[in-house]
Amino acid sequence: MLPKDLADLMRDVGVFPAVLATTDKEGEVHLTFITWIYPVDDRTLRVAVSSNAKSAKNMLQTNAACLFLIAPGKALACYGDAQLVLERIEEVKFPVSVFEIKLNRVENNLFPGGTITGTIPFMHTGDLQKAGELDQLVLDALKL
Repeated sequence: MLPKDLADLMRDVGVFPAVLATTDKEGEVHLTFITWIYPVDDRTLRVAVSSNAKSAKNMLQTNAACLFLIAPGKALACYGDAQLVLERIEEVKFPVSVFEIKLNRVENNLFPGGTITGTIPFMHTGDLQKAGELDQLVLDALKL
């Protein structure tokens, strides 16, 4: 399902930019940019999102999610069933929930003659030390 080289890259990078798509019970689509994502294995991804976020509420309602992952040579839509595995990461000062997405389909969305030459460029702004500490707390929780 999830290519090994992509899972390895995601683990090496730590915070990995991706787009999370969810739907509410009426079928309205919601997209959000996330960076807290961890590949447990080739069929399971864990994500952390604000507990109050629309994406968290949608996953609780519909148990469905799609992650769009961009990496060298890859533009993958990863569809799966979402389940809450941790209501709140206690070490984080604001409410962050962990969801596990069991993949049931992965689609390569690159068009013929096109390729991706890198990951989504991303960096923290502001207090880099605090951002790094927060990222580490969340990533540690995702790896459990």
